[in-house]
Amino acid sequence: MTPADLSRCVVGAVRRAVADGELAACAVAPERVVVERTRPGGVGDYATPVAFQVARAAGCPPRDVADVLARRLGAEPGIEHVEVTGAGFLNFVLPAPSAPSVVRDALVRDVVIRDVCGGAAHAVPADETGLGTRERVVRRSVLRLLCARGGTERDLPEQLPEQLPEPLPVAPLAKRDRDVVARYGSDAAHWAMLAVPARETPVFSEVLLVQGEASEFFRVRYAHARSRALVRNADQLGFHPEAGDVDAPALLRLLADHPLVLESAAHHRAPERLTRHLVELADALLDFQYRVLPQGDEKPSAAHRARLALAEAAGTVLAGGLALLGIDAPTRL
Repeated sequence: MTPADLSRCVVGAVRRAVADGELAACAVAPERVVVERTRPGGVGDYATPVAFQVARAAGCPPRDVADVLARRLGAEPGIEHVEVTGAGFLNFVLPAPSAPSVVRDALVRDVVIRDVCGGAAHAVPADETGLGTRERVVRRSVLRLLCARGGTERDLPEQLPEQLPEPLPVAPLAKRDRDVVARYGSDAAHWAMLAVPARETPVFSEVLLVQGEASEFFRVRYAHARSRALVRNADQLGFHPEAGDVDAPALLRLLADHPLVLESAAHHRAPERLTRHLVELADALLDFQYRVLPQGDEKPSAAHRARLALAEAAGTVLAGGLALLGIDAPTRL
């Protein structure tokens, strides 16, 4: 079971509990359940407050709903442990993600995101709408996230919506920042607009123009460019990526979490959640890059091919994440 599968598994457990009479017939199973990484100090790997949502319709305490769901989900293959905490939070422990499955899922999401970003560019008219520059940028990014959330082909809508289903309050740019696109370029300006919650006023600084570690914007795009450079360099050495087992727990965890980040960012209308995740992923990839290519007299091996496949998958996820933000991902920097 992957983290992305967990949401659908929880929905299925709610529906079966209602059908079997363990939960009141008036209980309604949500179409989607947001599962997120457990916060520091929490229990398990992932958590969801779905019991509170179901309990409102069922007319019973959330803890009772959570206990029913925990018994059912604890028997699901691929879930190592389920624990109920607090008033009814469900907490899960999943097996460590495997590199081949992470690489495969990254490729599937890439196809979906390219379809979404190709269509979403036309979903919101580019003409003057009376909206502020930042409001257009935030709304377009949220629209893409809503279309791409979950990152699987079965989640992709047949037709992209033309507008958000409900209002989204967005703080405008400060008067002094009306020319930020001209000052910093559209990609850097968009990053700054999306890196803070929509209700907060973004802050722009010269760090956006720095090509070094001090700039998160640079690090994300540089990590993507490095992943592409690794593939080019490997080709010159005569080997190509091939998915296999890799000992890279930090990078694997971040890649496995990516569908949940897309889901959470879409659910909360919060592109800043995606920007934070991309920074973490970029930093993990930049640390990992030194293990990918053969060193000295080493000959390319299956381990090198597997590491290259993982690095390429990480670069693909970075490019897709930037596309959802409306930002270019250059292959060379």
